[in-house]
Amino acid sequence: QVRLVESGGGLVQAGGSLRLSCAASGRTFNSYTMGWFCQAPGKEREFVAGISYNGGSTHYADSAKGRFFISRDNPKNTAYLQMNSPKPEDTAIYYCAAGRQFFLAIMTTLRDYDYWGQGTQVTVSS
Repeated sequence: QVRLVESGGGLVQAGGSLRLSCAASGRTFNSYTMGWFCQAPGKEREFVAGISYNGGSTHYADSAKGRFFISRDNPKNTAYLQMNSPKPEDTAIYYCAAGRQFFLAIMTTLRDYDYWGQGTQVTVSS
């Protein structure tokens, strides 16, 4: 069992920066791939970024490439999403998730992740 708690959300101006954190409980954090997803009002939850269990591999949605950066600190049981130059269309609830990776590719679909945080709201003003 893994419990995930996100933090760091809030109001940010377009072009600014924000760092989200995802603190995990348990002693098996370093065996899970971590992902960040977002869900805007009226839209489905979608993949933003993922990082392999050891941080050696990352994958981003096209909308996040070059602006957002995912990282993890295994000794601290924490994953991060650095959001640079956010846009108003990035406004959403951001969720972190943990899942077992069985193939080389980092998972991008919701069903591949077993544990989810409660989400943190990010609002980007223009």
